[in-house]
Amino acid sequence: MPIVSLIIIAIIALLLIIVIVRNIKIVPQAHAFVIERLGAYYQTWGTGLHLKVPFIDRISKKVSLKEQVVDFPPQPVITRDNVTMQIDTVVYFEITDPKLYTYGVERPLSAIENLTATTLRNIIGDLELDSTLTSRDTINDKIRIILDEATDAWGIRVIRVELKNILPPREIQDAMEKQMKAERERRARILDAEGEKRSQILVAEGLKESAILKADAVKESKIREAEGEAQAILTVQKANADALRMLSEADPSQKVIELKSLEALAKVADGKATKLIIPSDMSKVASLATSVKELVTDVKE
Repeated sequence: MPIVSLIIIAIIALLLIIVIVRNIKIVPQAHAFVIERLGAYYQTWGTGLHLKVPFIDRISKKVSLKEQVVDFPPQPVITRDNVTMQIDTVVYFEITDPKLYTYGVERPLSAIENLTATTLRNIIGDLELDSTLTSRDTINDKIRIILDEATDAWGIRVIRVELKNILPPREIQDAMEKQMKAERERRARILDAEGEKRSQILVAEGLKESAILKADAVKESKIREAEGEAQAILTVQKANADALRMLSEADPSQKVIELKSLEALAKVADGKATKLIIPSDMSKVASLATSVKELVTDVKE
């Protein structure tokens, strides 16, 4: 075989090897390749090694199956009470059908952005300013449901939608800041008033408890004083009763009785009374005193 023929065969073989190698494709993880054969959709390649037929098959689109995040620029919207504000949204989505994503809509991200803007205007148009600022979760859920239904035909699943920023006009912001400042001042005054009220209540309760304790102390003191006086009276009366009992048991003579009368008269005279009644038988008392003196003298001897 001539050398020229061998060279030609070698070149052809080398070209075939190059063509085959160049048509071996590896699809990475979480990706998919959409394949067209002679200009029509043929199949979708998943993760792994694939061989493309040269000059017949071509890769129409390489699709990422990962969750994707798109931050759309602020959109002007008007609320029901005619307040114009700027709202920017963030959309989280993933591609579930590479074929529909490739052939369903031209420029899918632009379609999602326009659909998000129109849906946002429709929802915000039914809300007032205050409701818009306090109903982010509700607005997010409504937009997500509408986008998810609309993008099913494009092979896209909308996972969630977030309102990133809500920017009302400057004059509205100033009014809201003044309102918030007034509300904070009102709450501060209420807290101060409640604190003062609580302080006065505690002081009044303290005074009340102190007065009660003082009254209880005075009451207890008087009770104990009265009990002491009663006990003293009982002791004196008991002593007098014992003395009378002993005197009665001793069977005293008339002279002893007259002596006791003299002692009682002496006590009366020594008191603070302004009038003194002297018994008519004062001579008997005198003679009784003489007898007592003689009796004491006899005892001493």
